[in-house]
Amino acid sequence: QVQLVESGGGLVQAGGSLRLSCAASGSIFRIIVMGWYRQAPGKQRELVATITNGGNTNYAESVKGRFTISRDNARNTAHLQMNSLKPEDTAVYYCNSVINGKWFWGQGTQVTVSA
Repeated sequence: QVQLVESGGGLVQAGGSLRLSCAASGSIFRIIVMGWYRQAPGKQRELVATITNGGNTNYAESVKGRFTISRDNARNTAHLQMNSLKPEDTAVYYCNSVINGKWFWGQGTQVTVSA
């Protein structure tokens, strides 16, 4: 049974920083990509950032220059460093990964940025 568990969400003032972590566990043979998506109230889930097992990254335009995704392949973890946070970054952030050829989602962690 493969699981993704996120941590690190919380409440922060605008301009502040948070670091999210995602840990994959279970019977893992290969992780191709890990990433973060977010969903704000009343909006569709959107991609935030992804990173491949080779270290190639992709970011949403709205977070470029502020967010950094990283990955520890040995520990099957991914991190999202979020700086210069804005109120519009408020959302539930979900970890996503392709593991053993299948898509998996974490349970989500709330990020709230106050003005």
